[in-house]
Amino acid sequence: MSDTTIAVFTQHSAAEAAIRKLAGAGFEMRKLSIVGQGYHIEEKVIGFYSTGDRVRFWGRQGAFWGALWGLFMGGMFLTVPVVGSLVVLGSFAATLLFAVENAVIIGGLSALGAALFSMGVPNDSILAYEAAVKADGFLVMVHGTEQDMERARAILDSSDAEQVTVHPSVIALPSTPSVAAA
Repeated sequence: MSDTTIAVFTQHSAAEAAIRKLAGAGFEMRKLSIVGQGYHIEEKVIGFYSTGDRVRFWGRQGAFWGALWGLFMGGMFLTVPVVGSLVVLGSFAATLLFAVENAVIIGGLSALGAALFSMGVPNDSILAYEAAVKADGFLVMVHGTEQDMERARAILDSSDAEQVTVHPSVIALPSTPSVAAA
């Protein structure tokens, strides 16, 4: 388990700049993720195709997603009830895929919410993150140690993020029986 820092961005250019700042500061791309809506109803053709490790997106944010796809080791495009269409790049894609494939829906949360919950993000934050994505926002995530999160928070605080929050991992510890003093 690792801690996660999540920053909310309203502009795709600010989210992309934050990813590039984090990578430039030495964060491995496998520790970074970005989530945002994949498309909106438009009058033009919307979609994407993949050829090997290259992806071409069409639509209003095609250039943004296409450029970022090349930076990340993996990603996915899917439609999630409640939230809508999502593009997820980075290690969070595997977490979301697990939630979708295993129907891990927790307490009425969407698949996105269930994936965030599985990482230790509290319910009130999940609802705020889902609302941000539904309102065309972007979530930039950094996964790592407590020391990594301190560095990530400093970098993201200096960006154009609307909000930056560190979520410590939640590890269930076995309960130990209490010992009465003799």
